[in-house]
Formats: sequence, structure tokens, C-alpha cells
Amino acid sequence: MGGSATLVLCASLAFYYYVSLLGLVEIVGAQNQNGTTPASEVRALNSVFSQWGISATNSITEWNISGEPCSGGAIDSTSIESTNVDYNPGIKCRCDVTTCTIIALKVYAFSVVGGIPDELWSLTNLSNLKLDQNYLTGPLSSSIANLTQMQYLSLGINSLSGEVPKELGNLTNLIVLSFGSNNFSGPLPSELGKLTKLQQLYIDSSGVSGAIPSTYAALQNLQTLWASDNELNGSIPEFIGNWLQLTDLMISDLSNGSSTSLEFLKDMTSLNTLILRNNNISGSIPSNIGDYQSLSLLDLSFNNLVGQIPDSLFNLSSLSYLFLGNNKLNGTLPAQKSTSLLNIDVSYNELSGSFPSWIEQGLQLNLVANNFTIESTNNSVLPSGLNCLQRNFPCNRSSPIYSSFAIKCGGPQIIASNQIVYESDDETLGAASYNVTSTNRWAVSNVGRFINSNNPQYQSFSSQQFPNTLDSELFQTARNSPGSLRYYGLGLQNGNYNVTLQFAEIVIENPSSWESLGRRVFDIYI
Repeated sequence: MGGSATLVLCASLAFYYYVSLLGLVEIVGAQNQNGTTPASEVRALNSVFSQWGISATNSITEWNISGEPCSGGAIDSTSIESTNVDYNPGIKCRCDVTTCTIIALKVYAFSVVGGIPDELWSLTNLSNLKLDQNYLTGPLSSSIANLTQMQYLSLGINSLSGEVPKELGNLTNLIVLSFGSNNFSGPLPSELGKLTKLQQLYIDSSGVSGAIPSTYAALQNLQTLWASDNELNGSIPEFIGNWLQLTDLMISDLSNGSSTSLEFLKDMTSLNTLILRNNNISGSIPSNIGDYQSLSLLDLSFNNLVGQIPDSLFNLSSLSYLFLGNNKLNGTLPAQKSTSLLNIDVSYNELSGSFPSWIEQGLQLNLVANNFTIESTNNSVLPSGLNCLQRNFPCNRSSPIYSSFAIKCGGPQIIASNQIVYESDDETLGAASYNVTSTNRWAVSNVGRFINSNNPQYQSFSSQQFPNTLDSELFQTARNSPGSLRYYGLGLQNGNYNVTLQFAEIVIENPSSWESLGRRVFDIYI
């Protein structure tokens, strides 16, 4: 081909959505007849709120109506977790005949900007502190060690920095600890291994690095661990296999570790969610996987798994999402499938054979880059063009016919100011899906599930105008992917190409708000 051709893509970035969970706590104080709050607690509370520029709302149930914080909503039967605006910001108190003390404080999703005031650490009777979804900055003080009564501590989705203080290990009554989605650095404190009452630990996207400390073997009561999207390294510790109460385990992107197997999972049959993505895991899928009857989501993608897919895996009665892409699995697809399993990704493996009879309309099944025999009898219930997306991508290879294409990611076709035609890319994609254009010119595939989202959006739309471009419309739609988004050029002629990737942020906005705290972490392969 003479000269050069142009390949232009407008692609969205992978979007990771994090929701900090806090255990629901019902805290009911005795009715305050004569009890008063100590002056030291009142001063501390008022100072914290003053520095954060917030105050209680005006309503008949408002606490602090007459200068006495432990009144009104602070001592009624409503949970601190109430979604009623009268309880955000909110406190709860425990009272006896003469004295009240503040035991719970919530400032949730207020976009509070600034550091955590030192006065907060003097409220030593706090057992529930909910400060997630703000814009808190600076380090987390070692004075947090004063809060020895703390049971539920949620600091997720902020902009806290520095090292995670080892003094958190002094809070031995903790049941829930959440500091995910922050800007911490340095290692995980080994002292957290002293938190033996801990049931939920959320450290994902927190910025921590290094290996998971061996002291965490003592966390035998853990039911939930979110530890994805960090700078952790090493291998998955085998002692995790002794956390037999665990129902949700998410560890991804471990780097620089030696290869590990899934043998440690053999007794963890109570798991509901298991995400071990991109951890250099080798070996085969456990032969007893059929015993994991509570499993609803399994993601083992981007590892080095080999062997066949066990038939029992496809027959788990609760399994809805299965991601096995980017491994080295071989053999055929299981002959039977449970009715609950409706989202399956087995792309980029070495599977072969024909399609089983359970393939039906409504099933999301990503089969890209395998060696399947494409039979017309089954192809009618799958998106057309799958034959173009098998290994070696055979379409038009013998006589390539294209030298350029451009895509309007997630939206309708437009013609840009430079007369480039950005082709339509508005087909609905989901957790395990692909689409090939009718001309077999290009294709797209998407994989992944947004955790804890009941209504996931795989496309974004914006009406904003973008400066420094004549083509704002080009950036007003995008593809969202929590895992892997791929575009394929099919039948391109040999030669030199200019590849243009154009990006614009249309979701993470509002500076100095928790809504601006999302991060884009992605790799681009061409």
C-alpha cells in the first residue's frame, strides 16, 4: 500500500466504581430526661463542625436545638444509617440519668473539604464514625488510637494521604474498617492483624503497597475483603484459605509475585463473590468448584489457568457472572448450564469445538479469540460475525480491503470538521458481549461487571461543550468498561498507520467534591 493510512478511535477509559459499605447499626439511646453532654465533647463537636463549615439541619427532630447536642434525633430510635436528611450530619448519644456521651457521628457525602480536625480524636466514646464520600485531605493522625471503643470506621472515598497509621491496630473492637479509594502510600500496617473481631475490611484503591502482612492470618472472623486496585505485590497468602467465614473476596493486580495456584480455596465453599483477577495464578480451576453453591460472581480472568473448564462450574445454581477470559484454558464448553448463569466470558483462551445446545437468546457470551467451529445452526442466537473474531481473526486476511476506519464510541455516526466519518458504535453491550459491523470492517468487545451496581451503565452521555475542539459532539458519548474494552480492525491492508486515540473526561467532574475523586487506571495495547 502506498503512503500511509489513518486509524482513528474515540474510546472511553475503563471506569472503576467503588461503594464503601458500612455495617448497618441500630443505636438507640435512653430518653434524655436530665442528662447533659460533657462540655469537652460539646466543644470538640462544635469545633469539628465549624472547621468543616457544616451544621445540623433545621427540623423538629434536630439535635443541638438548644445547645445540648444529645437531644432530639440524637437520642431517638432512628439509626445513624437513616437516609433521612435530618440525620446527615448526625450524631447518636448514649445517656444515663445525669450524663450523655456521643457514640456515633455521621458526615456522609457532604463534600467536606480539608483535614480531619484533631478535636475529633478527643471523642473517645465513639463507636461508629462515618466520614466516607467527602474530600478529606492530609494524613490520618496517629491520635486515632484514642478511639478504642470504635466498632464501625468508614473513611472511604476521600483524598487522605500519607501512610496508613499503625495505630489503627489499637482499635481492637473494630468490626468494619473502610479506607478504600484514598491516596495513601506505603505498606499495609502489620498491626492490623490485631483486629481479630474484624468482619469487613475495605482497602481497595487506597494506594497501599507491598505484600499482605503475615499477621493478617489472625483475621479469622473476616467475612468481606476488598483489596483490588492497589500497588500490592507478592503472591496471595495461603493463610487466606483459613478464613472460612469469608463470603466476599476481591484481590486483583498483585505484581512481582511468584506463580500461585487456587489450592488455598479448597475449603472456602461459602464464598459468594470471588474476584482474583490478574494475579499470575497458574494451575487449573479447582476440581471441587461444584461445592461452591453460594457463588454468584467468579472472576479469574487475566491469569495463567490451564486445563478444561469443569462441568460442575457451569451448573452452580447461584452463579450469574463468570469471567474466565485471558487464560490458557482448552477443551470444549460444558454440555450443560444452569439457568442462573447468563453472563459468561471465556475470550482469549484456547477453547475449541462446536457450541452446546444451551446457547440461547438473552445470554451474554463472549467467545472472542478462541478456536470454535462456527456452525450456522447455533450462530443464529449469537451476534453475527463471530467467525471474524476467532483466533487469527480470519476475515479478509487473504485479501485485505480496508486502510482506515474511525469510530464514534458509544454513539451515533458523525462527520467531523475534518470530514472524517466516525462510524456508529451505539449497539448495547454488557458484561460479556461483542459486536461486529455488518461490513465486517471492525468490531468491539466488552467484559466486566460494575460491583454493587444494580443498574450498570456501559455507555456515558454528556451535553457539555469541550474547548479547544471543533467537534464537541465527538466526545459526548463514550463506552464504559469495568474490565476490558477492545476494538478490532478487520481486513486492514499492510502498511504504516497513524493511530489517533482521543479522550475527554465526561463522568468524573466537580473539583473539590468526592465525585471528582475517581481515577482512570488503564493500559492501551495496539
